[in-house]
Amino acid sequence: MSERRSALEGSHQPNQHKIMGKKRIIAKSEEELLKEREKVEAKVKKDFEVGVIPKTKEGMVFIASSYNNTIMTLTDFQGNVLCWVSAGSIGFKGTKKATPFAASKVAEALTQKAKKIGIEKVKVFVRGIGSGRESAIRSIAARDLDITSIKDITPVPHNGCRPPKVRRV
Repeated sequence: MSERRSALEGSHQPNQHKIMGKKRIIAKSEEELLKEREKVEAKVKKDFEVGVIPKTKEGMVFIASSYNNTIMTLTDFQGNVLCWVSAGSIGFKGTKKATPFAASKVAEALTQKAKKIGIEKVKVFVRGIGSGRESAIRSIAARDLDITSIKDITPVPHNGCRPPKVRRV
């Protein structure tokens, strides 16, 4: 028994310890954070091609805010998509996509696209329960788009499906 233990200990170097279950948190330096912010700013200000220009100056903005991302879509009154932006398409990755800051940057990019298309007034429809709901609406209002109405279209279950049976142990 002692031979087996000494053989196992002999193969294991004294300076190495097995650490299981510990996560290393890598803190980013200020330079890396500045580079990341510059990438986001560049994608927000990126030009895009204007396809079919609508005849009206009004549109609808749909904000889909989840726990993982914020997606904004600009449509005309028939429901035809004119442009869309999401936090992931701007350059946010991972958990940063679900932040209110990312939602405000998404709204900023969408309003720039709306100005190029020629949209001046919008109706806003908000769907979802993410953290970027209010900040996206505030950013749209701050960027000189006239908001005529705001409506919450989050689906709410009424009774829903049948619950499972009571668990018997």
